[in-house]
Amino acid sequence: MLVVQKYGGTSVGSTERIRAVADRIARTRAEGHDVVVVVSAMGHTTDELVDLAGAIVDRPDPREMDQLLATGEQVSAALLAMRLISLGVPAKSLTGWQAGIATEPVHGNARVARIDTSSLRALLAQGIVPVVTGFQGIADGEVTTLGRGGSDTSAVAIAAALGADLCEIYTDVEGVYTTDPRVVKTAQKLAAISYDEMLELANLGAQVLHPRAVENAKHFGVKLVVRSSFTERDGTEVVAENQLEGRRVVTGIAFERQVARVAVVGVPVEEHALAAIFSALADRGVNVDVIVQSVVDDQAVDVSFTVHESDLDKAEQVVAELKPKIGFKRMEKESPLAKVSIVGAGMISNPGVAAQMFVALRDAKVPIHMVTTSEIKVSCVIPADLVEVAVQALHRAFIEAEAVTPLTHAR
Repeated sequence: MLVVQKYGGTSVGSTERIRAVADRIARTRAEGHDVVVVVSAMGHTTDELVDLAGAIVDRPDPREMDQLLATGEQVSAALLAMRLISLGVPAKSLTGWQAGIATEPVHGNARVARIDTSSLRALLAQGIVPVVTGFQGIADGEVTTLGRGGSDTSAVAIAAALGADLCEIYTDVEGVYTTDPRVVKTAQKLAAISYDEMLELANLGAQVLHPRAVENAKHFGVKLVVRSSFTERDGTEVVAENQLEGRRVVTGIAFERQVARVAVVGVPVEEHALAAIFSALADRGVNVDVIVQSVVDDQAVDVSFTVHESDLDKAEQVVAELKPKIGFKRMEKESPLAKVSIVGAGMISNPGVAAQMFVALRDAKVPIHMVTTSEIKVSCVIPADLVEVAVQALHRAFIEAEAVTPLTHAR
């Protein structure tokens, strides 16, 4: 069996942990499996490199920033390969480009375009464990990085290109939980979760897996397992919906802090003002999340949208610059806010879930400022200081109160 194992920053955060990871890889090899390893930078190395750049210049050149950040993974890959060799396990560290990872020509947040697997396959054929730096690749001869969480994406892309039997994502938690165990002590580890549910949770604030990695795993049918590098317990399998047995209406609860709301009041309908507002925000790199429009009369609408708090000043500036052109009445802003979401494929066939969510929040005295929905999620924007109260109330209402066979992988 061919297994791709990805180890995150906490898993390789010290020399002791690197030794433990090497022992785990050696055991996997001793069981008769071929292994390709993908590693993140040690601990908080990437953050430290970002701080170093910030101490030198206010706006680092994107090309040079990628050159700098790519060094973090090279350290952990080389150290891990050294340790494996000392254990008698043939290993060789490879940068992203040495592993054949080609990306689009974008610095800081590139997407994987293709992988030439010839180097990886040659090493595997010789019984050598490739230890690949995650988070990076090459485009037109230049080093590129894949953005935060990019090592997950590297691992899934390699697993898909090699046709691996399994991609294991090792982290500091034992799997995917119904919500953050630090907020809800009774959070339950899931035996399995669908790609779609995991993708929604990842997009809505759950930090176990990067959304792009889940998206690619679903597209290429890569079997994912999320598990801890610190224990031997089973993790959570991420699989297709039709491979699951048992069903909760709500599988998980996610939340995001540092949300801000911008309201544009009295926007003229005839000026196609909404297109102008959101095009301008996109051009300035402001990521807009929840959007709510309400009709005032035949001539005007009010529109509200949320952004990350770090983008609030920029969003406010963009909208203010458009006022002479559009002629809206006024702009309002509100922060700090948070977003809490329930996710579950079982919601499709169970009406009244949103109403149950609203009741749970009402009973917990959590006001709702905005709402957005999809087939398998409902999200509410709420006051930031009530996010933990809201998550705990929703967990009681949808997870603890629901008697259902736990989700398992249909083998």
